[in-house]
Order: sequence, then structure tokens, then C-alpha cells
Amino acid sequence: MGYHDPIVTQDKLVAKFRRDGYVILRGLFSPDEIAAIGTAMDQVHAEGVAHGRSFRHGNLFYNVAPGDPPLVRMAQWMSYHQPVLNGVRLDPRMAQALEPLIGRDLKQIINQLHWKTPGAKGDFAWHQDSRFRLPVHAYRNLGLSYVQTGLAVDPHTPQSGCMKFIPGSHLRGDIDLDTSVEVLGTSLNDSVLIAAGLSPDDVIEVELAPGDLALWSPYLVHGSGANQSDHQRRLYINGYVRSQDCDRGEWAFRDGAPVPFGPEQAIVHFEDLRQHPEPHYVD
Repeated sequence: MGYHDPIVTQDKLVAKFRRDGYVILRGLFSPDEIAAIGTAMDQVHAEGVAHGRSFRHGNLFYNVAPGDPPLVRMAQWMSYHQPVLNGVRLDPRMAQALEPLIGRDLKQIINQLHWKTPGAKGDFAWHQDSRFRLPVHAYRNLGLSYVQTGLAVDPHTPQSGCMKFIPGSHLRGDIDLDTSVEVLGTSLNDSVLIAAGLSPDDVIEVELAPGDLALWSPYLVHGSGANQSDHQRRLYINGYVRSQDCDRGEWAFRDGAPVPFGPEQAIVHFEDLRQHPEPHYVD
């Protein structure tokens, strides 16, 4: 496969993903590449700070909590204007990793940056990504057609608020997890797992070094805690779906080859894209 971890073969990748709901590719991106990605992320972060509050321009979106300084928590579809980040989402290594799982013709539903500043509220409550794949009718065969990827740009450790997975939880499909609270900014609560028939004892901590790529199922139950370390914890997420099973999203790969953005943004999550494509602040 060309990955730095020699134990990961295509067959093992697929078998582990189907069994556990996730797989990790170690050292997929080099230190120099990660340094460039980190610089690009810092540029996007500065843009969010300059806005001072949440801002949208088409699919491009900055999730910003006002303050002094403003807290930039997330950005979506910054690849429309940031070439380094755009290059990552279309990197041949991404296509190579995804092909045995969901094929060679792929659209993209998620293009997203996450920041966890030391000491700031950056938790993600227990959830399944399937919760956000809406409208439901636009997605078919979700468990076999969709893969979420997360590229570590900083060390992801228990201290810095790394992701936590429940291996095998994806095999249950949609699980009745508490959806009464916002996922972003809500602390992990094991009572939510217990109420859904899951055991906190099965939780694993997903430690990643810069350059490692995690891939996981949309039905895998996961979350993450606050950053208690002395450094930021940045994560670059890209979610891909088999084109024939999805009516939404930007094209990423056709027959394994990268597809550049077209002249008009595709509808992904922002339902009013055609009615309100103009730049505007979001209350």
C-alpha cells in the first residue's frame, strides 16, 4: 500500500475496518508535509479570528465563539481557497486508502478542520457521524459506502483530547444515543453509552502522531475530551462517499483520479446554498 506501517496490507485494512469500524495508517504524511499543512491550518484559524464570530460564504463556514480572543472551533470547506488543504483532500494516498473500502468514484461530504486549544472547551460528546448525514434520502448503503478520515497535525494523546472509539459499535447500525445536546462543546458522558446498551469498558483511546491518518465508519460510536496538554490539537477531517450512493457532495475522485472543484459549489449540508450564497455572519 505504500504506508510506513508495513503490517497494513490491503486485505488487513479491509478486514480490520469491517470488524472494528476503524483503521489507522501510521506516518502517511511526512513531517515536512505536516508542517505545511499546519501552516495552512494556522492561516484559516487567523481568518476565523478576524471574523470574530461564525461566518458563512457558500459552503465555506467558520464556527467561531465570540470572545477576547475569539475561539475558532471548526472550519468547513476551506479547501475552496486554501491550496495546501485542497491538495490533501485530493492526495493519491487518500484514493489508495479508500479504494478497497468504497471504490474509485468518490464524492466528498466533509472537508473540515478542528482545533482544540489548551484549556478551552473542545470536547465532542458521544455520537455517530451517521446522525449528520442528512437528508436521509440522499444517502444510500451508508455503512458500506461512506468513510470518515482524520489526519493528525499535532500529537493526539489522552492529555490533548484524542478521539475515543468503541470498536465494533458500527455493527449495530444506528444506535439510540442521546441527541438532545450539541455534540461540539459537550463533555463525554458514559451514562449515554450505558443507556444505549454500550459499555464504557470497551472504549479505546486513539493516539495519533502527526502524519497518522485514522479512517472510521459513520456508525462507529466515538467522541473526544478536552485538551489538557500544553499544545494545540489540530485534526483535518475529510469524509468520502461512493458516488453512486449519494446525491450530495463535491466530486473528489473519478476512477481514482482527483477531480478539481467546478465553477459552482455543490450542495452538501447548506440547504440554502442557491438562495443565500453570499457572505454573511451567522448568529
